[in-house]
Amino acid sequence: MNEQIRDKLKNLTTKPGVYVMKDADDIVIYVGKAKNLKNRVSQYFHSSPKPSKVQAMVNNIHSFDYFITLSEMDALALESNLIKKYQPFYNILLKDGKQFPYIKINMKEPFPKVEVTRKVKKDGAKYFGPYFAGLDAREIVKTITMAFKLRTCNLKITETSIAKRECLNYSLGLCYAPCTKRITKDEYLKEVNKVISFLNGNDEQIEQILKEKMILASNSENFENAIVIRDRLKMISLLKDRVVANLPKDVSKDIFAYESDGLSSVITNIVVRGGKILGIKSFSCQDGELEEGQTLFNFIMQYYQNLILPNEIILSHHIEDEELFKKYFNKNVTFISNPHGINKNLLDMAKTNAREYLEKHIAKEKIRYNNTLGAIKQLKEKLGLKEAPMRIECYDISNISGSNKVCSMVVFKNGEPSKKDYRKFKIKTVKGSNDFASLKEALSRRLKRLSEQNGESFKEKPNLIIIDGGKGQLSSCYEVLCEYGYENQIDMISLAKRIEEVFFLNHSTPVLLKAGSSELKLLQRVRDEAHRFAITYHRALRTKKQTRSILEEIEGIGPKKRDALLKAFGTSEEVAKADVDLLSTVPGIDNAAARRIYNYFQTHPITFEMEE
Repeated sequence: MNEQIRDKLKNLTTKPGVYVMKDADDIVIYVGKAKNLKNRVSQYFHSSPKPSKVQAMVNNIHSFDYFITLSEMDALALESNLIKKYQPFYNILLKDGKQFPYIKINMKEPFPKVEVTRKVKKDGAKYFGPYFAGLDAREIVKTITMAFKLRTCNLKITETSIAKRECLNYSLGLCYAPCTKRITKDEYLKEVNKVISFLNGNDEQIEQILKEKMILASNSENFENAIVIRDRLKMISLLKDRVVANLPKDVSKDIFAYESDGLSSVITNIVVRGGKILGIKSFSCQDGELEEGQTLFNFIMQYYQNLILPNEIILSHHIEDEELFKKYFNKNVTFISNPHGINKNLLDMAKTNAREYLEKHIAKEKIRYNNTLGAIKQLKEKLGLKEAPMRIECYDISNISGSNKVCSMVVFKNGEPSKKDYRKFKIKTVKGSNDFASLKEALSRRLKRLSEQNGESFKEKPNLIIIDGGKGQLSSCYEVLCEYGYENQIDMISLAKRIEEVFFLNHSTPVLLKAGSSELKLLQRVRDEAHRFAITYHRALRTKKQTRSILEEIEGIGPKKRDALLKAFGTSEEVAKADVDLLSTVPGIDNAAARRIYNYFQTHPITFEMEE
């Protein structure tokens, strides 16, 4: 413990707040909350034995800051924001954006449809799930459609609206066609209630319907359809295999088991809905908390940010902040940390999965560390950087003969992609194919936003900027760095692809990092990701321009109708081949619009390339 830490500990308050641990490079390595800041922070520096992973973190603490809050609830919110901002290595970091899928039925609509969504909203709709670990929500929706014939289209159907004709699903026996009023609202809602019953765990009715359809298809020698139905029955069988015996179907439970070997830790989650196990998933976690119960609390706080809470949460360790959790999520959840009967069996299953995952993934976690934080430390040492490059930005240009010029900016934090911070630039002032000038324009716009503290991704200063190219590109971009006064604050290098040379300013010879080393692989990953992101954006712009030049030149055809046409026909060439009757079957395309489209392609024919 150094003098700076010792002095701060003496002056710590007993009020609630958030503490931020930093290493020797002033990098945030851990963020925590406390009811009593003095008691909590002091525990880390006591000489009492600590778990190995906590001791490893403490050994890296060089200083700490703290923020006093009015309440523990405020501390919880501030902690969450700071973890998202800094992404500290010793905090649990669940990935944002890729949420588990749910099946949604909006009962506020007169003719509800069944759809898959990853965004749970407080919109009064019914949500079922989450589905993962072998259960595909989209396959379940297809099974529902085959058995109960609910609509899956995006048409806005009201009790008074009526479409001109039914879609293909009606002809295939997959929809009751409420759009043309071939079924009444009451009859349709009866089918919806059957679907809800199935999603709540009652499989018998849907299984009987599908078996009857399969027999009918087989007797009619429609063997192809019979095979499709047979595959849908396999999905029902898979769901039935996941039934938990003697468990009520109206109870939803989540089970969490925590296992650790001292250095590495795993939390396994089992999701039970409608009397069935919908999924089992294990998460490796690195957390600097002193108590295992607090680690579990930190995990579930992040886990439920975008998920629906169950009635019961079963935990392998007791947590002290149950009331805080309920208040934060505004739901009265039952916590069980000493389960019996079926709940104990489920927790034992979660523990077994966690131990097995821990044994298999310890080596993988070590590799992850070497490829991220380990590689960052090596980069700082081998390249003589001012700071450990915890935030790396890389820029790359993509264009074809100077057209649709774009620049990508990718961001790596703690050695891993931070995709929410990625940005892309359309090059506005450069004429022709000039990568030097294009890089200068993009970097100038980025550094201007940094100076103005304008834009969430632009406010944070990078420790290292990588330019894809050689010494010429580097010199050009360094001028921009100097223009904004960051030449002594931000390291800048370029990486040439031919033999992976690292160029520095004022160095006559490039640095060659050891082939296959973790530090070189990190630079290559960043550079390749910038290249991929730039090409993807360039292609998207080119495709958009090509698509617009064909379809949106037609009078009355805007982006929505264009998208509907492309969804129906796949390409603009196929749209050009369609007649008026076929075009008018597309949602949103009336007879007048269909005739305009048909007439346009009669006078503006597309040249089709024939394959040899």
